[in-house]
Amino acid sequence: MGLLRLSRARHGSCPGFAASRAQHLHYHRRLFRAYVGFGAYIHYDFQTLNQNVWKHDITLSGGGNWEFEWYTNNRTNSFVKNGTLFLKPTLTADNIGAENVVSGTTMDLNGNEAGYHCTDAGFFGCRRTSDGTNIINPVQSARISTAESVAIQYGRVEVKAKLPKGDWIWPAIWLLPKRPTYGNWPASGEIDIMESRGNKPGNAKSPGYDTIGSTLHWGPSYQFNKFDLTHKEFKLPSGSFGDEFHTFGLEWTPDYLRTYVDEPTNVVLEVPLSKSFWDKGGFPTSINNPWEDQCTAAPFDQEFYLILNVAVGGTASYFPDDAGDNKPWKNTAATAAKDFWDAKDQWYKTWEKDDVAMKVDSVKMWKMC
Repeated sequence: MGLLRLSRARHGSCPGFAASRAQHLHYHRRLFRAYVGFGAYIHYDFQTLNQNVWKHDITLSGGGNWEFEWYTNNRTNSFVKNGTLFLKPTLTADNIGAENVVSGTTMDLNGNEAGYHCTDAGFFGCRRTSDGTNIINPVQSARISTAESVAIQYGRVEVKAKLPKGDWIWPAIWLLPKRPTYGNWPASGEIDIMESRGNKPGNAKSPGYDTIGSTLHWGPSYQFNKFDLTHKEFKLPSGSFGDEFHTFGLEWTPDYLRTYVDEPTNVVLEVPLSKSFWDKGGFPTSINNPWEDQCTAAPFDQEFYLILNVAVGGTASYFPDDAGDNKPWKNTAATAAKDFWDAKDQWYKTWEKDDVAMKVDSVKMWKMC
């Protein structure tokens, strides 16, 4: 079906399209009837890894969290097997040698061939040197996105996936804005449909692969990121997300944003969009409001694209220091990556073959129409 082209409302709710109220209500009535009200925008089932759709990140930047992975574009870390996409972390040492990870090597990702250029220079992401204290990222992995192919503003996303098992692995299914409409992160928003940890379940402070979290990130600056007000976790009543495939979903309208597991009625996070995020956040009056004079859904009133990735470790406290789980590095340590690598004998034994991969059966995206 075609899109309804509408003007954006200001100082209030955001229908997103200039539809009449009757049309808008009709959309909601149809929403739960086999997805009527959405047009199938993309349905990808991974018979191949189509790089016209999926762009690879190539960077040592660590995702802005000083994570320990080096994102690559190769068929060791991202590949299709039997109709399933694998995003699989591996040891950098298996590629360049253990001695070069630790000392005497410079990795320069500023390639001169199309498709091999560094994509993120932040956090020394394009060039790093190992010198015995600072090391080359000890894990290689994959992060792919629809940044240059598909974006939606209101609609539905469903990713059917089986999550990794293995200590300190951090899979994610999430969205970022196509354009920085309201400024630098997190002013333009971030939607985390699913994040999880590859560690064994049972730790209350750092849950494992039986638990996922959904989060919205938003705020006028990273110092005022109010994600804690829009975060929920979901634990399976039995089994784990690493044993079976589950559907991780997002439902997003001008009125609400909702994530779910398997069925839309199995809600993880629901955030009404009837109140402005400036008012939700209770920010100091001395701070500039990036969403002033915008509708109440801002910054979640613009096009976002989808990201699938498998990270490892990091110092942003996703793996907290005080969880009592024998984490081999401190988030405040300047040598966190080296400390992680030095403890390889402790954690690598939990990485069993393809169990460490996030396996994706299908991706579906619908656009509100």
